[in-house]
Amino acid sequence: MNRLAPTEQLRRAIARGVVGFFNDPEQGQQPIVPALDSLCPPEGVAWRVHADVTGMMVGGVAALLWQMLHPKALAGVWDHSDFRRNMHGRLRNTARFIAVTTYGARSDAEQAIERVRKIHGFVHGSLPDGTPYDANDPRLLAFVHVAGSAMFLAGYRRFKEPGMSPADRDTYWREVAVIGEMLGADPVPRSEAEAALLARDFLLELRADQRSRTIRDIILQSPPERLSVLPLQRLLTRSAIDLLPPEVRRLHGLKDGGIARPTTQAMTLGLATTLRWALAPSNNRA
Repeated sequence: MNRLAPTEQLRRAIARGVVGFFNDPEQGQQPIVPALDSLCPPEGVAWRVHADVTGMMVGGVAALLWQMLHPKALAGVWDHSDFRRNMHGRLRNTARFIAVTTYGARSDAEQAIERVRKIHGFVHGSLPDGTPYDANDPRLLAFVHVAGSAMFLAGYRRFKEPGMSPADRDTYWREVAVIGEMLGADPVPRSEAEAALLARDFLLELRADQRSRTIRDIILQSPPERLSVLPLQRLLTRSAIDLLPPEVRRLHGLKDGGIARPTTQAMTLGLATTLRWALAPSNNRA
């Protein structure tokens, strides 16, 4: 029996770890197989952006931090989610939803969206001041869509393609718009300029309070499932803070990386390079 070279053993170990992080083996989950009838165009810009693991992990944490500043989005999590006890599970479910709606067969994507809409049907209530909220509110869904997509795109640009063209950035917003629309979001931006305008409008609705600070600290300080990956988690959360729009970071009471920011970015770029090497397809690999 031929023994694998040490570098190949390392590559496979890293790949198994990534697959295990995003797919729950206890539920029989396997990586999503790309389909030709996916909601996002095959081999399009969204496929490119959402395939970058590091950009998506950093962008995903940044998106959660941003979304939790909206009182209605925060209330849905606070009142109806086990996020405070199972942050990893929440992140995994979100990542899987993005994967199936980006790459999966249209029928699978439609089923995933319908499941989310049904869950949202039970997520409603009142804010501490008595204001009602409903997870299927089109404007609230628009905010969640804008904040998430903006951070995924920002993570990709920072750690994979800093020179991404304005045309490709607009194409990304057009491609992911179908997901937001099927979820019930309104308005849904179809260009970077439209997304930026909406993001500025939503700033007026954001608030920081004790509950948002509690969720912020869970996102940033919750221990990982395995302590061995704690340094990696700390790196990703630090990069996520640096990725946030300055106004959002200030509302959370967070500071940018300052003089340490270039070092953090360089280390995250190193991680991104390692993960791309480990996950790159090759006809020579068994």
